[in-house]
Amino acid sequence: METAEIRKNPLGELPVDKLLRQFAVPSIIAMLVSNLYNIVDQFFIGQAVGELGNAATNVAFPLTPSCIAVALMFGIGGAAAFNLSMGRKETENAAHYAANAISAMILGGVFLCVISQIFLDPLLTAFGAPDDVMPYAKTYTRVTAMGFPFLILSSGGGHIIRADGSPRFIMYCNLLGAVINTILDWLFVFEFSWGMAGAGLATIIGQIIAALLVINYLRGYKTVPLRLSLFIPRWSYIKRIATLGMSPCSNQLAMMIVQIVLNNSLSYYGAHSIYGQAVPLACAGIIMKVNMVFFSIPIGISQGLQPIASFNYGAEKYSRVKSAYQRSVLYAVIVGLVAFALFQCFPRQIIGIFGQGSSEYFAFAEKFFRIFLLLTALNGIQPLTGNLFTAIGKPGIGMFISLTRQIIFFLPLVILLPRIFGIDGVIYTGPIADAIALATAIYMVSRELNRKEYKQK
Repeated sequence: METAEIRKNPLGELPVDKLLRQFAVPSIIAMLVSNLYNIVDQFFIGQAVGELGNAATNVAFPLTPSCIAVALMFGIGGAAAFNLSMGRKETENAAHYAANAISAMILGGVFLCVISQIFLDPLLTAFGAPDDVMPYAKTYTRVTAMGFPFLILSSGGGHIIRADGSPRFIMYCNLLGAVINTILDWLFVFEFSWGMAGAGLATIIGQIIAALLVINYLRGYKTVPLRLSLFIPRWSYIKRIATLGMSPCSNQLAMMIVQIVLNNSLSYYGAHSIYGQAVPLACAGIIMKVNMVFFSIPIGISQGLQPIASFNYGAEKYSRVKSAYQRSVLYAVIVGLVAFALFQCFPRQIIGIFGQGSSEYFAFAEKFFRIFLLLTALNGIQPLTGNLFTAIGKPGIGMFISLTRQIIFFLPLVILLPRIFGIDGVIYTGPIADAIALATAIYMVSRELNRKEYKQK
């Protein structure tokens, strides 16, 4: 028999716009703050170390998507499994999903930390580090890798907390961590002159504090009690969580692979151009992180969409799922249009925030901003669509959509086009891959939303 708590769950009753504001706004702020970790480090390193330091953070960056991939697999996967179970009134299963997701995050973080420390040199070489950049990259990565378990727990745990109906809490956690990171960056890099190591240390201290706040919240989880015994890993639950989280995880892993190939292409073809090796690496690293700040808004919207879509799909309220997705796309496109205008009109001013460089440095940055990010206005549709399918329990389709832009289209193009057009081929890969992936996502979601279930009121 349906309980009053389930029947009156606000996810199935409140207006969709109100729910999106309630869940998406804190998610957006949390994502913005999370991405500011990288931007803040980039700013201080650019000012104190220069082009080689900026290039080093770009070389080290592929390890960050690997951590976020684990966080999203068990965070979004755990939250989706939790919300689907709650929508079906399976509260005991929901509790197991939430607890097992947290345990898997911690284990995954420890594993990545150990692997990064043991294989640091070959990893950075594979990531495209030139000889003059390698010492800076090693110093920075050796420190930041120690924070991987805390980064994963603070990022992934936010999804479990959001599923508990407390989206603002994780926003405050990440905000506090970012403020601490910024203050310590100034202190360690500028005042103490600790350079790359200081920036890395500031980052992990902020992550540790955010993770400790997540742990403290879980002790008083509101929807269902999370007993200590529930945290013992059980394969049946972890498998389901991983399956539901595979789409956003795959997208991050794809980003990591693409970043590695992109770094190597920029380094190789840059050496055969007027720019040299370090300039394309430094510029692309900064620009991609700036883009991630704007891109974190549609990602935050998609995270806000997840509990709404999951619960209402589980409760067979399909029209609410469709309405929530459509409103999410509208908001993402509006934000994308603002980002597009900024990237096209003020590329030199944006890149100048992160330190000075040669004339070639600014010329490449302007070109990369305007061409590589040409379809910024529409790029939020693909992750929103992939996350929708994950949220409604169709992770296979979600994973396919997540892989289209990064692996299926971008990767072959970034290998092929530079062979023909040199460094310009790398730059033009971005909008071409974006256009094909966008068309694929629109086709797939149109088929889903045109099913008869979604037309019922």
